[in-house]
Amino acid sequence: MEAQKPNTQQATRPAAAAPAKKAPVGKEPQKSNVRGIKNAIWVIVGCIAIAVIVFIFVFGNPANFEDAAKKMPKNLLGTIYSGGFIVPILQGLFLTVIALAVERFIAISSAMGKGNNTKFVARVKKLLGEGQIEEARKECAKQKGTVGAVVDAALIKYTEMHNSTELTKEQKLTTLQQTIEEATALEMPALQENLPILATLTTLGTLIGLLGTVIGMIKSFQALAQSGAPDSTELSKGISEALVNTAFGILTAAFAVISYNYYTNKIDKVTYAIDEVGFSIVQTFAATH
Repeated sequence: MEAQKPNTQQATRPAAAAPAKKAPVGKEPQKSNVRGIKNAIWVIVGCIAIAVIVFIFVFGNPANFEDAAKKMPKNLLGTIYSGGFIVPILQGLFLTVIALAVERFIAISSAMGKGNNTKFVARVKKLLGEGQIEEARKECAKQKGTVGAVVDAALIKYTEMHNSTELTKEQKLTTLQQTIEEATALEMPALQENLPILATLTTLGTLIGLLGTVIGMIKSFQALAQSGAPDSTELSKGISEALVNTAFGILTAAFAVISYNYYTNKIDKVTYAIDEVGFSIVQTFAATH
């Protein structure tokens, strides 16, 4: 009898494809979408250049004066022009404050992510308590903010420490805490960028405005010190210069300090949310291991 030959068609038939699985969240931590101006010096230079152009061609327009020498202004624009060379500097600083305030608004708004941070922290804490680490990471991916980026880095390390058999519990907790601190330290500079410039302009605007005020008062006293009748034109011009510079100095400083305090408060809320959820991650790990 001949040996039965194997069925080659069955031997070479490809295996049925396995059902596709939903791709898990990647092992790399999420990154926040904070974007901002890295070199603010060009913003300052550009704003001062714009202020000089406006000062010369708008405020210094001959139509704003009663004489060709531009000594007698006939409207507010001409009066501002009479403030002297300090005025365009103050106007440039004021434009800088506005530009950096808008830039920080865009950057910090993107750092806040999508949705409410308080609700996000509550959802992550709930998922941690249920042991659903991957679901918590998915929430971080949806949040797309600074808090989500820090929490995602902590959850990756959480999984690594959970699977580690070489470290003690105390060493795992220390490593987890260090990961949270490092992730926070990487995110905070992007949030605080250009805020020191706003803080500096708070004082600088006041000081430059005060300098213009003093220069204007000096000119006024020089007009009074002339022999005979005082030159009323020079006297009024000096007073106008002093008051215009004072006004722009106060305006620049006020807007700068309001912007600085507003964005500092926003950053404090982000920091508080990171601290709260970071503490929960460490405490959950300590309780479940």
